[in-house]
Amino acid sequence: MLHALGQAIALSRQGAARGLAEHWGALKYSQALTGDTSSFMKLSAQGKVTAKHYKTLQSGELGIGFALAAAQRILAQHHPDHVVSIVPADTTLLAGWSARGTYHPQFFAELWKPGEPSLTLPIACKGNHSNAKYSHGQLASASAHVEAVHIGPWNETPALIFSTELPPDGHVTVHALHAEGRGGRLSEANAEGGALDIKSNEMHHYPEIRVPAEGDKPLSSVTGFHVTPERYEWFGRMLARTAAAGVTAFAGDGEATTQYLTKRQGQKHFTGFAHAAAGSVQDADHTLLDIPFAGTDHVFRLNGTRVEAFSGADTALLDLLARGQVEQYRRKIYECRSSWPSDSWDHSWNGPVSVHPDGTVLAIRLLS
Repeated sequence: MLHALGQAIALSRQGAARGLAEHWGALKYSQALTGDTSSFMKLSAQGKVTAKHYKTLQSGELGIGFALAAAQRILAQHHPDHVVSIVPADTTLLAGWSARGTYHPQFFAELWKPGEPSLTLPIACKGNHSNAKYSHGQLASASAHVEAVHIGPWNETPALIFSTELPPDGHVTVHALHAEGRGGRLSEANAEGGALDIKSNEMHHYPEIRVPAEGDKPLSSVTGFHVTPERYEWFGRMLARTAAAGVTAFAGDGEATTQYLTKRQGQKHFTGFAHAAAGSVQDADHTLLDIPFAGTDHVFRLNGTRVEAFSGADTALLDLLARGQVEQYRRKIYECRSSWPSDSWDHSWNGPVSVHPDGTVLAIRLLS
């Protein structure tokens, strides 16, 4: 869950302190939950005493972590021959729409396979410290956010919405709804290959969704984001390149990240001194679960105990992204999608390890 949340906020530009990478913000929840493989998770004693407005922040961010972890598992089980990429929607949409309004999903799930059109689902996540009734209200409000993006035919885009209950007394419960539809399909970027390696220019689309005419009524539109067929190739490229930026940012490689982002997407944020991870750049290497990883590390204290966290990506895959080879990177992770280790503990590292299908890793251990 911490891995999913860390990757989700790696491109967020939420104002982390200089020298501290955005994704380390997920570590503040290291002691917020309790539970193991034989029990349901719930808020720990420390998680319950969060004060005032921080409770809203806690439920919101933990809601993202649980929702994305659930989305990854659900979609992978239903589409075992595809790779599931979770991409921040706000960052992606910025490349094409400078005016975004109030409503938009938080993430896109792209289900892709080399040589085939991908399927893209908007995702909205919410969280609360209340009960099921409150979650039902959150699901209703979340639907307005996913409905703000239409990919293909009007009102046919499949979507996922989540609300996570984090009650003071009780177990964590994730409520999920799936909207079906025949839309969401993006055409293959380029039959000749290599299209994902090409930098895309920013577009200036007008924020409107075209509504089909009914009877004698004229065509109309509502505010939102409409990825129409002529925009499929461009949007597919932006999804893939924004996902690549998320991997390199999570590994602390600001220089590699800048090549995948446009100006509006925050390219400057990852350039030189302005990079939020400037003090924790990609300069650490570890072999975890017999796989070499390159990335960045961070040492902090929990109740006086020193803790080391390492985030990174498979060294060979990160090298491909550093060279701008998104197509080759995606082919490689597709080939090894079912061969990543399932173990969650590395004895030589002496701590828990999480490896995702995109080749990223998060590892944590106590230091003496």
